[in-house]
Amino acid sequence: MAIQDIYPTALRLLGRPVLVVGGGPVAARRAKGLLDAGARVTVVAPDASPAMAELAGAGLLSWEPRRYGPSDVDGVWFVQTATGDPAVDARVSADAEAQRIWCVNASDHEASAAWTPAVAVVDDVKIAVNAGGDPRRAMALRDAVATALDAGDLPLRRRRASTGSVALVGGGPGDTGLITVRGRRLLGQADVVVADRLGPRELLGELAPDVRVVEVGKTPGHHPVPQAEINRILVDEARQGHRVVRLKGGDPYVLGRGGEEAEFCRHNGVDVEVVPGVTSATSVPAAAGIPVTHRGLAKGFSVVTGHEELSEVPARADHTVILLMGVGQLRDSAASLAQAGLPAGTPVGIVENGYLPDQRVTIGTLGTIADQAEAVGVANPAVIVIGDVVRVSPFAPSHFKTADYSTTAPNKPRTAKTRVLTP
Repeated sequence: MAIQDIYPTALRLLGRPVLVVGGGPVAARRAKGLLDAGARVTVVAPDASPAMAELAGAGLLSWEPRRYGPSDVDGVWFVQTATGDPAVDARVSADAEAQRIWCVNASDHEASAAWTPAVAVVDDVKIAVNAGGDPRRAMALRDAVATALDAGDLPLRRRRASTGSVALVGGGPGDTGLITVRGRRLLGQADVVVADRLGPRELLGELAPDVRVVEVGKTPGHHPVPQAEINRILVDEARQGHRVVRLKGGDPYVLGRGGEEAEFCRHNGVDVEVVPGVTSATSVPAAAGIPVTHRGLAKGFSVVTGHEELSEVPARADHTVILLMGVGQLRDSAASLAQAGLPAGTPVGIVENGYLPDQRVTIGTLGTIADQAEAVGVANPAVIVIGDVVRVSPFAPSHFKTADYSTTAPNKPRTAKTRVLTP
């Protein structure tokens, strides 16, 4: 049978009787697929594999422990034979053909009236692949297509009107490879994208031309689109039947006001999904080789957005403090921590534009970092890390290395993509 002889279609078997002849593992897999389609499955086989026996024991199908007879095909809509005996399979196939019942013959794909494709489901899309009767080839192709759909590399976007929804997608710190698979897939399905200025901006250029991008980006002290207006945009667009993606930098629930947006959507009857992202609080320090916790140096960390909250965190070098959006208040923050008792020699690292081509790292101490930042013009977006964990960074100067942390060998300072300033 040539591939050109195939007319692809899909069977709706909900509530309809089907017959499976055979009780082995292959027959069990086929029976499970038919059950998933809602069919009423009868299995005829002298013996049943553990998988088949389990389905029968659970009452999901009817198993008749005997040999096949010609009358078994009477009144069924579809037949699957997988006995492992080509002669029996051929007889079942011939009996089904005589009654004009579609039959899949697992022993002889060339003689089979129908083929079972390799199937994958991504959201509400079902992919079925036939590959010239070669099941392993079909499975490989199916997996490749499913992976591309999962990753958003193939268009999943609906073209007919549907119920609107909102997805709050955390895009990570900016590198396009750090958005989650789920987030990338939803972005590929979007009709409208409400975008921040941070996050994986390059992905916007991959959207279809008719996808609308609504820019609502904020900078410190400058919010051209107030939060209340962003909330309204999300709900209004969803009520028009659009699939809306709110593409945010980092994680929408980590200092990202995602909770407010989700609450507003739910309050207004709009379905909302939250897709976590890689938060810049921990990922951007990692881009500079700084772990927020490290054996022998720090067992915990705090994330804050300004110097006012610093009175609430432990003022110890073994408790990492991470400042987000803190460049403008860096001098005040350093003074607050020093006043709380943190030593002036505590290491501090600033990572600008983490994971991006213009990433820059500035390393100093609590007593010097404000002057250093001003001297080189440190600017947002930047993450500030305060604590002994900065010593682990490969960007740290050699005299920051101590015997107080457990590594197999001392790190060597690096200068690529970084400016290191020390007192």
